[in-house]
Amino acid sequence: MRAAIFLFLGVAFAAAFTTEWVPEFRDEAAARGLAGVAPNGGMDSKTYIIETTGSGVGLLDYDNDGLLDVFVASGDGAPSRLYHNEGGGRFRDVSEQMGITRTGWAQGVCAGDYDNDGYTDLFVTYWGQNILYHNEGGKRFRDVTREAGLVQDRVRYNTGCAFLDYDRDGRLDLFVSNYLQFGFDFTPKPGANAYCWYLGLAVNCGPRGLPFDRNILYHANADGTFTDVSVKSGVAAPDRSYCLSALVADFDGDGWPDIFVPCDQTPSLLYMNQHDGTFSEEALLRGVAFDENGRAMSGMGATAGDYNHTGRQSIFRTNFSDERETLYNNEGEGQFQERTIAAGMGANTRYVSWGCQFFDFDNDGWLDLAVVNGHVFPEIDKKNTDLRFRQRAILYHNLRDGRFADISAQAGPGIAAVHSARGLAVGDVDNDGALEILTNNQGEAPSLLRLATRPPGNWVLLKLTGTVSNRSAIGARVRLTAGGMTQTAEVRSGGSYLSQSDLRLHFGLGAATRIDRIEIDWPSGAKTDRRDLEANRIQTIEEPRRAQ
Repeated sequence: MRAAIFLFLGVAFAAAFTTEWVPEFRDEAAARGLAGVAPNGGMDSKTYIIETTGSGVGLLDYDNDGLLDVFVASGDGAPSRLYHNEGGGRFRDVSEQMGITRTGWAQGVCAGDYDNDGYTDLFVTYWGQNILYHNEGGKRFRDVTREAGLVQDRVRYNTGCAFLDYDRDGRLDLFVSNYLQFGFDFTPKPGANAYCWYLGLAVNCGPRGLPFDRNILYHANADGTFTDVSVKSGVAAPDRSYCLSALVADFDGDGWPDIFVPCDQTPSLLYMNQHDGTFSEEALLRGVAFDENGRAMSGMGATAGDYNHTGRQSIFRTNFSDERETLYNNEGEGQFQERTIAAGMGANTRYVSWGCQFFDFDNDGWLDLAVVNGHVFPEIDKKNTDLRFRQRAILYHNLRDGRFADISAQAGPGIAAVHSARGLAVGDVDNDGALEILTNNQGEAPSLLRLATRPPGNWVLLKLTGTVSNRSAIGARVRLTAGGMTQTAEVRSGGSYLSQSDLRLHFGLGAATRIDRIEIDWPSGAKTDRRDLEANRIQTIEEPRRAQ
C-alpha cells in the first residue's frame, strides 16, 4: 500500500513538474562532432562476456583552457577516442595527435594529476594491460605505464579505477577493480554449461562459473612510480567477488577515503580506511553487501552523493533486470540502510542498468539521478517479452523529502532514445551552469545529452586546486551554504560505471543569487572558509599553503 502511495505521489509530482519548467534533454553528440563508434563485440549475439561489459567515458580539461574535453573508451580492438572542446559547441577528434592510439579491449577510465605538475593525467583499464597516460603540458599524452611500474605480470580483466590519496601524503594512489579471469582460449562458449543460458537462450557464459580475481591498490612513490600494495593493504584479501566499478568517498566522515566496489552476483565490497595504510572490508557489517532481503545483486555501477542534505555520502548502485536498483542511505558514521522502495525507486526492474550519477539538473540545490541501461544479451530481442537489448535511460527528480520521481517520460528525446549504454559521465561542457550527460553506447557513437532550455535555478562551479594536497584536490570535501540550504560534495576520481565525471564541483543554488559560505576540508588537513561569493560563475579556490 505504501509503495502504491509513493508511486501515485511521484506521478502527481511529475505531472506538476511538467507544468513549470520541462527538462528536455536532446542528444547533440553528432552535431557537436562526437561521431566515433565504440565497438564492443557483436550486436546480434555475443560469444564471450568480454563483449558485454562495455566501456566508460571521461570528461576532463586536459589542456587547462577551461573547457571540458571528452574521452571515449573503446573495446574490440579499436582505439579509444579523445575529443578536444573547441568552444562554441564543437568537439574535434585529436586522438592520434595527442598520442591516444592504443588498441584493445578498453574498459574504464579515471583522471587525476598523479605527479602534481598542473595537468590532468589519464588511466585507462583493459582486459590485458592497463595504460597510464602522462599529460605532457596539455600538448600530448605519453604512455608511461612501464616506467611508472604499472606493467602487470599476467593478463587481467581490469575494470573500474580511481585515483585517491588513501594515506594523505599529497600524492595520488590508484585503485583498480578486477572482474574475473577470462581468456578466449579457455572460456566456454554459449550453451556449454548451466551458466551459459538465459530464458532458454544459449548466451555467453558468466560471470558464474568463471574464475574469480582480486582487486589492486597501487601506492604512489615520490619519484612518479607506483608500488603494488594490494596484499599489504588488505585490498587483495576478498577473493571471491566479481568486481566492476570503483567508487571512492569518505563514507564515515573521518577525513580518510574509503572504497565501495559494486559486484556482479556476489556480495559488494566496502573497504574502510584504517588510517595506517590498510583497509578493512566491512560491506556486510555496514549494510551495503546485499539488498534488504540479504540477496547478492548483479551490481554494475555506483554513485555517491548527499541527496537528502544530511552531510553524508549515500550510495546508489545499478543492477540487472528483475532486480531493483539499490539506494543505500548513509545513516551516519558509515552505517547504511537500504531505502530503495521508500525512495520511490522500486518500479524499474526490466532494465539492465550501468552508468549512474547524482547531479542537480534543474539547479534547485537537490541532487537528482541519471541512469543508463542496456541488456547484456542481444539474443533477448528474439523473445516476446518487455526486455530489449537497447533500452532507454532513466531520470529521477529529487522530491526533497528522501523520495524521487521517475520523470523519464517527460525528459525529452535524449532520455527516451534506446541504446545498449554502459559508461556515463556528467559535467558542464560549455560552462553555462547546465549539466550535460555523456554516455558510451555499444556499437554506436556516444551520446551527449544537453538541455534544450536553461534550468531555472542559479548555480556555481567550484574548481579546487591543491597545494599541500594533491593538485587535483581529489578527496577534498565541501560544505556550501546558500539561501538557507547547506549542501555537501567531494572531489572524486572514477565512479559511475567505469567513467570519469567533471572534477569541478557543481552546486545548484535555487533562488539564491549569492553564496553565504563555502567550507573546504582538504586532504592535507588544511581548511578554507570563504564568505559572500557570487553565483552563476566558476569560482576557483586554492588550498592554503600550510595545513592548519
